[in-house]
Amino acid sequence: MPDTAQRALGVLALLTACPLIAMLAVLVRLESPGPALFLADRIGRDGRRFRCVKLRTMRWQPASAGPAITTRSDDRVTRLGRLLRRFRLDELPQLINVAKGEMNLVGPRPEDPRYVDFADPLHRFVFMAKPGITGLAQLTFVDEARWLGDNPDDADRRYRESVLPQKLAIDARYLRVRSWRLDAWILGQTVRAVLGPGSATPDPPVSGPTDPTT
Repeated sequence: MPDTAQRALGVLALLTACPLIAMLAVLVRLESPGPALFLADRIGRDGRRFRCVKLRTMRWQPASAGPAITTRSDDRVTRLGRLLRRFRLDELPQLINVAKGEMNLVGPRPEDPRYVDFADPLHRFVFMAKPGITGLAQLTFVDEARWLGDNPDDADRRYRESVLPQKLAIDARYLRVRSWRLDAWILGQTVRAVLGPGSATPDPPVSGPTDPTT
């Protein structure tokens, strides 16, 4: 799906979602002190950094405090935050990034700069593309905390050595076979994934190389 079409759909979706985002922002502020929105530093198209907008799901603290990876047992996550993450409502404000042209609705997952290595050809290929709110990697790792375990000291290593390489392979394949049909399928599966665990269909309608790294 062309970027212009995704941006137009993003603007329409943002206008529709504004009342819900505003209501959720009020609830975030009522539950715990701090700003309702969280600005996360991420890598965007052509390797440029941008601030990814999310509803805050953790107790407010300096950005440098605590581990970068969130585990299932992370006590920094608030009760409302767990609910927002469960239904991916914390990502609704990313429609602002789509409207600004920094993100697409569908694309590779926006990554924290701490985990990006542009010396690696696969990193370079994936992270030079415009990221998306949802995508094949996001669907595959919709419950990422389950893959990382409960030990925060081990979660960073697991992410770097296991989860991230798998995400990169999936995103690389997506970028090589992307189409209107595939993007529409991903959007539909995202809705199904939000409705309940196991709802998303694992086999996307793609043609082309079956090896995501080729």
